[in-house]
Amino acid sequence: MKTKVTMQDVADKLNLSKNSVSQALTGKPGVSEDTRRLIVQTAAELGYTYAKRQSDSAAVSGSKRIIALIASDYAFSMKSFFGDIYLSVDKELSRNGCGLLIQSISPEQASSLALPEFLQDRTVDGVLILSHITTPYIQAVLDTGIPAVLIDHHHPALQADAILTNNRFSAFEAVQHLADLGHRDIGFIGNTRLSPSYYERLEGVRLAGFELGLPLREEWLITDAVEENDAVRERLMQLPSQPTAWFCVNDGFGFMVNSALQQMGRRVPEDASIVSFDNGYLSRLATPPTTTMDVNLPLYAECAVERLLARLCNPDLPLTETLLPTSLLVRASTGPAPASR
Repeated sequence: MKTKVTMQDVADKLNLSKNSVSQALTGKPGVSEDTRRLIVQTAAELGYTYAKRQSDSAAVSGSKRIIALIASDYAFSMKSFFGDIYLSVDKELSRNGCGLLIQSISPEQASSLALPEFLQDRTVDGVLILSHITTPYIQAVLDTGIPAVLIDHHHPALQADAILTNNRFSAFEAVQHLADLGHRDIGFIGNTRLSPSYYERLEGVRLAGFELGLPLREEWLITDAVEENDAVRERLMQLPSQPTAWFCVNDGFGFMVNSALQQMGRRVPEDASIVSFDNGYLSRLATPPTTTMDVNLPLYAECAVERLLARLCNPDLPLTETLLPTSLLVRASTGPAPASR
């Protein structure tokens, strides 16, 4: 039988005091935002379930709504993405007088459709489902009848409100930027099976190719890449020829493509330009820093909480999908195509 994870376990894992962990998980002052993100992340990875309420007495009396935020272990592992979403959701819920309960869903739980007790017992008022878990698992959550909003995920089989990035148009804008710099040989790299968002970004690249008259070559459209440094370098080295620019499905791939190209003796951006997606820390850590599509994560949280609270007040509202725009952040990884220098 699995031992229940305690707050002390989280503290021991991070070599912090139990008081610091408590302050972070309950939203109290006394720890930095970076430390709070790390504690929340570790708590989720260890499987520690906790609730942050406005006051214990209010929670017991039922006068405060409690909202659950669930996500896969993989989503929790994306520290910048999850941390920013969590903090923004927490802020929005607190502003609206609601408490927050958070739970990571392991691959085993997803496979067996094992719902957390608070969903089985319907002890939460609503649920925010962050990113992709599995379609059957999300359907099982929806089948509880608890009002739910999907964040950064949707699927034709799932009938739920969703807050999404406009992935197609954002990828189109990224390719347009490269085309404006004179690039016509443009590649794509990612794993489109991991997320509908990634597949939509590929569609945006294809749309840009069609609209802009770019001759997209299938061997340069890598849709089953493994997000590991050695694997990315191997895939690029196997290509019979090289594009002059890459659109990377996220900042992780952007960072790895940058590293791989330079190990292959190609300069960025003199020989090859790179655009990635998300504006996470890896886009800023890269040398040179990566041009990327910036996703407004606080806006995600604001729209998701607003939609969920509206549905709680009016269950008969029509289902909606809200597409949020991104912003192109031009950095040093993109430059004129080699032939146009």
